[in-house]
Amino acid sequence: MIMGINTFGRTKTVFDVLIIGAGPAALIMASALAKHGVSLQGLAPTPPDTPWPNTYGVWCDELETLGLSGLLGSCWQNTVSYFGQAAATAPTRHHRDYGLFDKHHLQQHFLDRLQSMHWHRGKAVSVIHNADHSCVTTEAGADLKAKLVIDTTGHNAALIERPQPKHHPVAYQVAYGMVGKFSKPPVAPGQFSLMDYRAEHLSEEELAGPPTFLYAMDLGEDVYFVEETSLALAPAMAYDTLKKRLQKRLGADGVTVSEIHHTEYCLFPMNQPLPKLKQRVLGFGGSASMVHPATGYMVGAMLRRAPDVAAAIATAIASGAVGAAIAQAGWQSLWSTERVRKHHIYQFGLETLMRFNHRELCQFFDSFFQLSQSKWSGFLADTLSPLELVMAMATMFSHTTNPVRVGLMGGVGIDGQLLLKSLIGTP
Repeated sequence: MIMGINTFGRTKTVFDVLIIGAGPAALIMASALAKHGVSLQGLAPTPPDTPWPNTYGVWCDELETLGLSGLLGSCWQNTVSYFGQAAATAPTRHHRDYGLFDKHHLQQHFLDRLQSMHWHRGKAVSVIHNADHSCVTTEAGADLKAKLVIDTTGHNAALIERPQPKHHPVAYQVAYGMVGKFSKPPVAPGQFSLMDYRAEHLSEEELAGPPTFLYAMDLGEDVYFVEETSLALAPAMAYDTLKKRLQKRLGADGVTVSEIHHTEYCLFPMNQPLPKLKQRVLGFGGSASMVHPATGYMVGAMLRRAPDVAAAIATAIASGAVGAAIAQAGWQSLWSTERVRKHHIYQFGLETLMRFNHRELCQFFDSFFQLSQSKWSGFLADTLSPLELVMAMATMFSHTTNPVRVGLMGGVGIDGQLLLKSLIGTP
């Protein structure tokens, strides 16, 4: 248990930063700030060492760059995808190692660096901004004061303000999965399958509907993780539909479930509008729309971007900045003009992908993974510059099929305002 838990009361102390939330986004940002000697307090409805429920994956080389490879629980060299309908479809081999975080180790890694952080139990209900600090009031009536408030409470953030979607409904990535043992391996032993779009088990009616894919891996000792996933859809695909498709997929291969160790339900928005970037409360993680609009990944991005955001905040505080100036330092680091431009390009890609049928989507991904590894990995990690991102898309356009080209060109006509925003760099 981390030290310094409070459950009630009012504090007269003004900390440098109050972090709302205790998930990965909260602990990653708090740890980055702690390196700068920033005084921290946290507010969450459960203790910060409460186990995290979800599974987090990442490409291994992303953690190697950060020196955090030790946080992985599993790693696979045999990484593949299947883009086709037939069971005999040849795999696309990615030649890139993929890993799953050891959730407990990941969490404890950051808690160990936050032993002096002061935590309060509860939920934030309101915030008042004064000239030199902000005051958050909890459900229990406690007032917590800090020079900067950072909201890490996810997509339905407690205090973050964002505009309502104007042109597109919010699309959700949804997944239903299980960890367990099976009558026979649901994927090849030692294999990780990123996206398996084979669909011979579906009826013609199902195949004409929104596509889904299998995300699966061998966890060792005859334990496997299988998850049926809807990449993005508005409105969200129902869990029951995904569960039925997963059961149908396994059954078509003669696979039955012997033991269920864990059931996973995953739901999050892919294309939420960016937060208002002038507000006094800073967001991080889902509350700041940091989900990759084309993939759904976020933990790797948080690990990469937290140090720069923390440095900007610490520098502003050390320089004597107060109020909105500290928050603006954080927002400018998190959502620079360049990142805003890329965000709109990714959103354009997402809207186009959602209009593809099963065959077109498979053709798109088959072409995408024929790009050089530096291009497709940079696209997935959001490490390409806007120009590099556009060039990668242009290269793929020149090598893909005519149906995909038609879909991409149609997207320009439908979602051209997103590309215009990418040129201007406005939220």
